[in-house]
This record gives sequence, structure tokens and C-alpha cells, in this order.
Amino acid sequence: MSVHPNFVHNGIVKERIQKILGNAGVASRRNIEEMVRQGRVKVNGKVKTELPILIDPEKDKVVVDDELIRMKPGRDVHRYYWLLNKPKGVYSTNVAQGAQLRAIDLLPPDFKGRVYPVGRLDAESRGLLLLTNDGELTNELTHPSYGVAKTYRAVVDGDISPGELEKLQEGIWLTDPSDRGGKGFKTNRSRIKIIRRTRDKSVLEITIREGRNRQVRRMLASVGHKVRDLVRVKMGPLTLDGLKPGQCRTLMGKEVKALRQLAEKRTGHQEPAEEGSGHQD
Repeated sequence: MSVHPNFVHNGIVKERIQKILGNAGVASRRNIEEMVRQGRVKVNGKVKTELPILIDPEKDKVVVDDELIRMKPGRDVHRYYWLLNKPKGVYSTNVAQGAQLRAIDLLPPDFKGRVYPVGRLDAESRGLLLLTNDGELTNELTHPSYGVAKTYRAVVDGDISPGELEKLQEGIWLTDPSDRGGKGFKTNRSRIKIIRRTRDKSVLEITIREGRNRQVRRMLASVGHKVRDLVRVKMGPLTLDGLKPGQCRTLMGKEVKALRQLAEKRTGHQEPAEEGSGHQD
């Protein structure tokens, strides 16, 4: 039996911890779920590792990675939106491991807010990465039921044949490491355009709406083409125009509005990828 996101106990309305911490700018809802499973979250002094967790933000104390979280209503939290051109070798995770350079380390040193990546790019991939503390928008932009189009420029080994191209565009079956049943999943329709090709390599523009782990690399590997370079060049209305690798900027108001409108439009239904546009990848 499913649990309603709002639960009333003794007259007190409690909400899922994912929503509360997402609104507080801790991480995306899906990342918060993983943090709970890893034992990084304490509620009123006790480590919680199983979901659901329902809390009262007015009374309960939540600690993440030994840091007490200030849980304010979403409208009271200042929202930050950063667009980063992530270089190769930079990690999307906010949790540092050794000497790893993280995407948030490339933000201006005087920026003291807490933000997290919307989706991910693996360390070897480059390009557009959105960082924010807007939990609601993040959930809408990354939810598998209504993902926003993301476009990648990929350089792969060999010449892509018409048959391989059609197979990729129609959707292919990939294994899913998180699926214990071993069923895997079939990718949704994607849009792929050949930009340039030689006997040794092909340059492709690929648009997808999903955000599976290293999905673009795995799709191409499944038809026998190893990715040599992968750059995310577009996400919804956002592009890398004017940003060199390692540079970042805040979003303009009209860009945030456009993202919200796109997310709201996508919420109701799922459509195939469309022209001109195409998480961890």
C-alpha cells in the first residue's frame, strides 16, 4: 500500500524527507533517497536507512553528513541556478572522494549557497551541467516519466551504418545494474544526426529524454561503436553558447521561466525526442 506524501499524526502534517530536503537545497529527491540508503541521514539523532521517512520540518532535526539542515518552507529558500560547461575529469557528485575535482568547485569562490547537479555527466564526459537548489524543478526535469530533451555531440569509432542508426533511433535493450531481476530496459525513441564521418570515426548529434547511467555510451557500445568524446551541448532551452570549458554563469530570469514552462508541459505526457534538442552519460 502506498503512503501519501503528506501524513497527519496527532494533528501534525508530516511530509516525505525527499521533498523537505529537496526544498532545503540539499540534493535532488533521487539523490536524497540514495543518501538515506547509504546511512548518511540522521533524524532526531538516529541514522535512517529505509524509506519512507516522514518528518515535521517544524520540530524534527535532520542531519546530513554531520551537518544540521535548516528546513524552511520552499518559498523561503533563495533559489540558485548555475549553468556550467563541465570539463573532462570533473565529477558531478557533491561528495568529495580524495582529490577529485567536483563541478561545484568550479563555481565562484565567493558563492556560499548549496546547489547540486540536475542529472549527471560522468567524469570523462564534458559539457552542459545545470546546478541548482530548486528541488521541485529538478524533480520535474529528471523524472523518467517526462524527461526533458538533452542533446549530445559524440565522436565514436568507425562508420555508423544505416541499420545501426535505425536501431538506435527506434530504441534498444540495455541491461540495468540496479535491476536485480535482470530484465533491463528498452531506451525510448531518440533523434540521431550524423554530422561527419570517415572510415575511422563518426561524429553524431544524439537527442534523448532519458537519464540512465552512462546511457549514450552504452547505446553506442551496444551496436559496436566506442565513444571517444562526449559533450552535452543542450538541455531543453539551455545551450553552451558563450561558455568555455570550466566557465559558469547564473541563469537569466527568462531561462528559468522557460525551464519551468517546459517541465510543466512535459509533466502530463511523454513524447519522442524532437528536432534540434538531446544524464549520467
